[in-house]
Amino acid sequence: MTQSDSNRATFQRFHEVVNGGDVELIAKAIDDLVRPDVLFHAPVPMGTTGPQAMKQVWEVLLRAFPDIRVTVEDVIAEGDKVVSRNTVTGTHLGEFRGMEPTGRSVTYGEIFIARFEGGRIAELWGVVDVFSQLKQLGAIPA
Repeated sequence: MTQSDSNRATFQRFHEVVNGGDVELIAKAIDDLVRPDVLFHAPVPMGTTGPQAMKQVWEVLLRAFPDIRVTVEDVIAEGDKVVSRNTVTGTHLGEFRGMEPTGRSVTYGEIFIARFEGGRIAELWGVVDVFSQLKQLGAIPA
């Protein structure tokens, strides 16, 4: 198995755990698959960094969208990087960004790039279509 194949398989395992919706299993997967000194370059409004920031993102998302699902549309793996283009769906059933639950369904896109070291994620860049997400929730006028 090449480094690219191994990294792709690791990223796929992470998505499988995320789609299970269990915050404790997600936290364990982050501990197992992500380096403790990971650099997380994504819009996280929590004031934390590294694996703790990733764990908090999933706690917030699962509280707000308990049925959240990440569908991987495309994966490109080359060398020490994996790129994943995803579609995220969920129903707004809990507080999110100061908004009370609306019961609305959302569908939005995201792209993540992960750089691996020693078989674990060492750096992560994320671009999430937050505008579309907030528009669907009614936080931004249509």
